[in-house]
Order: sequence, then structure tokens, then C-alpha cells
Amino acid sequence: VGPAWSGWCGGAGAVVLSSLMQHESKLTVMHYGVTKATSYDAPLRSKTPLWFHVGFRRERCAAIFSTDSLGDKHKFERFLHARRPSMATVYAPVVYGPAPVLGFREEVVFTNGTASIAAQLALSGSVRKADPDRVILKRIILTGVPFKTHKSKAVVRFMFHNPDDIRWFKPLELWTKYGMRGKIRDAIGTHGMMKCLFNGVIQQRDTICATMYKRVYPKFLLA
Repeated sequence: VGPAWSGWCGGAGAVVLSSLMQHESKLTVMHYGVTKATSYDAPLRSKTPLWFHVGFRRERCAAIFSTDSLGDKHKFERFLHARRPSMATVYAPVVYGPAPVLGFREEVVFTNGTASIAAQLALSGSVRKADPDRVILKRIILTGVPFKTHKSKAVVRFMFHNPDDIRWFKPLELWTKYGMRGKIRDAIGTHGMMKCLFNGVIQQRDTICATMYKRVYPKFLLA
């Protein structure tokens, strides 16, 4: 046994010898069921580098957070919310559960004018599974404004700036701030204007929106 451990940088701790099960030396997408630590008050954003202690392993990963729910598609969360179970997804070696998970965030602390690095517990939980096929979706809302309106028809601009994009996203369903539903009819000109048809009278002051979903992945840290 070496000298006492004195922090992340420098020092040594007890030597741990362990054998690995089959596939535990391979890298994959790991999912951890986590909860934000009650002692950690600062906002914890997705893709923030953290030190993860998973069983006897320690890895530095940038996790993304998502809802811990049933189904095959899960909503991306920009921040880890307090007192609400979430799923943290990282690129990490395979670990079979049950295994505890602790996430620490490094912070620079000034003591008597001297800067040092301290680790604060940010989250805790357990290993759920290794599954690269779990889909995490990020919702994006595109907005446009009516240029001309006539009853349930409108010419919308500023949502797209290319007629090819309008033709590509033509199957999208449109919705407005005042509760109307509609669809894209055709592109006008070469600057991104388009004809739209709605299920009611559209107002000039309304805002046209389209919802899109993009699959997101955790950030891979090289060091």
C-alpha cells in the first residue's frame, strides 16, 4: 500500500487488483440511472466533463442527460434537475450491474491566494445497461412570420431561406402561437418564402412554428 491519497493530481492510493468479465475491456455507450446530489446547488449542464466512479473504475466523461421513462425514444435534458431521476449516457467501458455510480465535478478553489483543484459530488446512482441503440432526441422549434394573410392562407417567411429546404421539409406539420394547425403548400421565389394552409383564419400577428427532433450523442473526451 502506497502513501495516502492527496487529491486528483499527484499522490497515490491503495493498489486495486481485479479481473474483468467478458467484454468489460470494450468501449460502448453506457447508461446510468442518476439523481443530482442534494449538496450540489450549481446548475449541471449536459456534456459537462465529470469524473465518474463506476464500481472500482474511474473515467472522465461528458455525459448527456435524458428522461428516465419507458418507450423507445427519450427526451434530451439540457440540465440535470434536482430531486428527479434521470439517465446519464456516456462513452465508457462495459460495466455489468449492479454497480454504484458517483459523479464528481472538478472546481478551482482559492485558499489564501493559492489555487487548488477540489472535487465535489454532483450526482449519484447505479449502472442501468449498455445499449448503443437507445434513442435520445432533442426538440428544435423553427419559427416564421406571416408576410401576407388571407383567411386560412398565408405566405410565411424567415422559417427557411432556401426553396430546396422548403420542399425537403414539406411533410412537416405547422402550428401557431394562437392554436392553428397547418401544412406547407409550396415554395415561392428563391429566398425562402412559402405558401401555407391552416385550419382556421390566420392573423398577421401570429407566429408560425414547426417542431423537429434531432438525435443527440454523448461527447467523447480524448483526455
